[in-house]
Amino acid sequence: MKHDLTGIFPYLVTPLDQEGRLREQVLRDLVNHLIAAGVHGLTPLGSTGEGAYLDWPTKKRVIQIVVEETAGRVPVVAGVTNLTTPGAVREAAQTEDLGVDGILAVLPTYFPLPDQQQVLDHFRQVARAVACSISLYTNPKFAAWDFSVETLQELCREDNIGYLKDASGNIGKLMSITTTLGTRLKIFSATAHVPVFVFMLGGVGWMAGPACLIPRQSIALFELCRLKKWEQALEMQKQLWPLNVAFQKYTLAACVKAGLEMQGFPVGAPLAPQKKLSEQGEKAVGDVLQHIQEVSLG
Repeated sequence: MKHDLTGIFPYLVTPLDQEGRLREQVLRDLVNHLIAAGVHGLTPLGSTGEGAYLDWPTKKRVIQIVVEETAGRVPVVAGVTNLTTPGAVREAAQTEDLGVDGILAVLPTYFPLPDQQQVLDHFRQVARAVACSISLYTNPKFAAWDFSVETLQELCREDNIGYLKDASGNIGKLMSITTTLGTRLKIFSATAHVPVFVFMLGGVGWMAGPACLIPRQSIALFELCRLKKWEQALEMQKQLWPLNVAFQKYTLAACVKAGLEMQGFPVGAPLAPQKKLSEQGEKAVGDVLQHIQEVSLG
């Protein structure tokens, strides 16, 4: 069944023990917690899920558990992260076989990509390897490349490419994309953006780590935007924004994992060589979460 993807899609963390082994029950508990909170979908193996750091057997097991535990209650859009095009094609096909509703196609880089043709060829081959929905992903801060508007136009010729999760933080670029492509390519906001502004431009949802920690508040923000209650939405965005500031100051996966530990989910530390959040960072994240909770209850 093809889903029309919209709403709040938390980037799931990958719970790991000290040896880097998957904590399966913790992942199941987190999936059920977020679905009970009302999220509209789940995205394992995104940036917050450390998809670029995990081996394929671990990624495969993560996808299996999330699909199994979700049991069709919400769509699952799993990240496919591989440095090579052949590797990404293989992982995309196997990910689809595991029963996901869509793929978030991520291209990390080591050597720079000198031209847009390489970007176009990579994502076109991934899209043609599967029949499910494809969400493109761009994060030029980390990958050192970005889609041109012309490349996105070409990629939209592929029937199953329908979404862009943009982490550039560039609202002007999003304006160019939406002006050129309209609703042909639907936009998901990222942690780097102020989601309200992306929703004002016609964005359909928010794929990001914060929703793991504040799912109900994230959903409330989305609903205000869906109803076009922009003044209320902007006020709520101001209340939630300090969490994004903390994420930008400290490591993203470490922040979300520390916050979930505070909420009773033993998700462990990020996989080495990433670092666990410092005491200073833990205090900053804890203070922000407490403030958001107090404001929400008030």
